[in-house]
Amino acid sequence: MFWKYVVAALRSVAGKEVGAGALSLLESSQAPIDAVLTALINDLFAVSDDVILVLDDYHVIEAPEVHDGVVFLLEHLPPRMHLIIASRADPPFSLARWRGVGGLTEIRAADLRFTPEESATYLDGTVGGGLTAQDVATLDQRTEGWIAALQLAALSMQGRDDLRSFIAGFAGDDRYIVDYLVEEVLQRQSEDVRQFLLQSSILDRLSGPLCDAVTGQANGGATLVTLERANLFLVPLDDRRRWYRYHHLFADVLRAHLLDEQADQVPALHSRASDWFERSGEPAEAIRHALAAGDFDKAANLAELAIRAMAQARQEATMRGWLKVLPAEVVRFRPVLTVGFAGALLLAGEFEAADKLGVIYIESKSKSHPAHR
Repeated sequence: MFWKYVVAALRSVAGKEVGAGALSLLESSQAPIDAVLTALINDLFAVSDDVILVLDDYHVIEAPEVHDGVVFLLEHLPPRMHLIIASRADPPFSLARWRGVGGLTEIRAADLRFTPEESATYLDGTVGGGLTAQDVATLDQRTEGWIAALQLAALSMQGRDDLRSFIAGFAGDDRYIVDYLVEEVLQRQSEDVRQFLLQSSILDRLSGPLCDAVTGQANGGATLVTLERANLFLVPLDDRRRWYRYHHLFADVLRAHLLDEQADQVPALHSRASDWFERSGEPAEAIRHALAAGDFDKAANLAELAIRAMAQARQEATMRGWLKVLPAEVVRFRPVLTVGFAGALLLAGEFEAADKLGVIYIESKSKSHPAHR
């Protein structure tokens, strides 16, 4: 059936004489597809004008015989025929070979993203002149130039008087964004992939070994490559397919669904991530995930070991972030943390907070070592 539609489409632009023999062979239902395509290709060689065949939504095709036929067509393509394949995922062809011989032009998700200037033009045309340059920049940053997200944001802004507050809070919990990503992405995945997406969403950046440690699966690297090829909102962070991150809005949706479905598992996921980063020599990430897991003693222990190096690297802002999360009773009996945090506060000009921290430490020390009477 697929090839009947292809032949019919080609005949509509190249003439009724094209594909007559191929159709006869298809009607016989016994002719091999190579013979059908050979007859079609021979007819196309006689066409004097350029012919462009577009195969849209190619990702829905799963039949291997169709893929084999398309490859055969590509390998014997007449010089005046051009094939365009539109797909959400890479087709199962040897794309690397065609790249190597210059026979492939690719338009990827990154090429389709709006630039900030294009985002501004689009929003001005859909929302009107009510947006400031900062509003547009915020939306462009949050959507990362994803055109559908900009369209959904514009839809959500219709009829609103509080555009400023909407834009400031625009995230993956917007109802249109949630509906789109759930219906178009999450619900279409196998259960294994869906669980991988949800559980790995606690990570700001992803690698195969890290995802294996967090999810308990053993194929994280292969899964990430598959997700990238399927264009599932995965952004590569290097050219070696080692590190990735999720699109910001997609990550928001995944985390929300993780909390809805597996809230009791979230601390354990963060704990596994913390262990992995600790083993990998990345204390800041290990501490961040320990805090997210609610394991404050572990976070404090790691912070004590890392705080001198963090101070030397001028990471005082990160240290102050730890202080905001760590309970006072965990910090007060740890002189290394107290001194380190106080120094970070002083450098930020937060003198009152530094004094308060010092007082808490002195009081805790006096309680732990009462004066002899």
